[in-house]
Amino acid sequence: MVSFSTLLLTTLLPPLSLTSALQQPPTCQSATVRTTPAVPRAGTLFRISMRWDTGAKPPASSVAGEPLHWRTAGDSLVAIAAAPIDSAQGVTLTLTCDGQPPRTLRLTTDAGTYRLEALRVAPRFSAKPDSALAARQAREAERAAAVSRASHDVPRLWTQPFVVPRPSRITSGFGSGRTFNGAVTSRHMGTDYAGAVGAPVRAVNRGVVRLVDAFYLGGNVVYIDHGEGLVTAYLHLSKQRVAEGDTVARGQIIGNVGATGRVTGPHLHLITRFGMVTVDPLSVIGRSLGK
Repeated sequence: MVSFSTLLLTTLLPPLSLTSALQQPPTCQSATVRTTPAVPRAGTLFRISMRWDTGAKPPASSVAGEPLHWRTAGDSLVAIAAAPIDSAQGVTLTLTCDGQPPRTLRLTTDAGTYRLEALRVAPRFSAKPDSALAARQAREAERAAAVSRASHDVPRLWTQPFVVPRPSRITSGFGSGRTFNGAVTSRHMGTDYAGAVGAPVRAVNRGVVRLVDAFYLGGNVVYIDHGEGLVTAYLHLSKQRVAEGDTVARGQIIGNVGATGRVTGPHLHLITRFGMVTVDPLSVIGRSLGK
């Protein structure tokens, strides 16, 4: 026999719906993460997404130590992330929600097919720089790194796909390296575009010019901050046509091809970084990188 109290509770408390239970919004511990491409190549940018209650606070997240900047796309969160070139064994995604322990996931990556040249003798790239030159190079490297770190605090400045800085052929691709005794001793961490001295160089997308200077290795350089951690750099210029603090448009001429710095001939060396991770510029060109 059903008691009065049981009937009262049944009346006041509607039965739990199995459907509603299954539709509970995902949390850091339950969210399903997807990447595009499904297996990112080491040394490239990729897209990461997960279904989320878009009215809830996005989780604090990072991939390979670089913070993610989530954007809403329908019922999901999307962000761009970077796989370092040495991440052939995968990268770590960390998700942290308020009041929950961090969740870490290992994302599979592909090593890619970067060309490697085996050296028969010990590498002798150049004489060791004296203390003054070494100090200068360290200062210049730190200035460039500071631009990349600070870009994570800048909102996204682009809305359109990225374009090529020059319509010319590529003379040296990203990631090619040299090995000695089975170990990689150096890599080409940018993309070289052919061009005669004075040929125009264009910004690959909208951004703010953060650095204009003459570096020992890079020669005349321009660094553009596109926001949300993304920075591009243009090296070996004969002339810089922008100033620090300028906002530049996609495709705007920012300088001219040159042969300044340590080079063997005139060309543009394009660098692309997400935070402190340098990636293949061709993984950015032609893409809008999400919403």
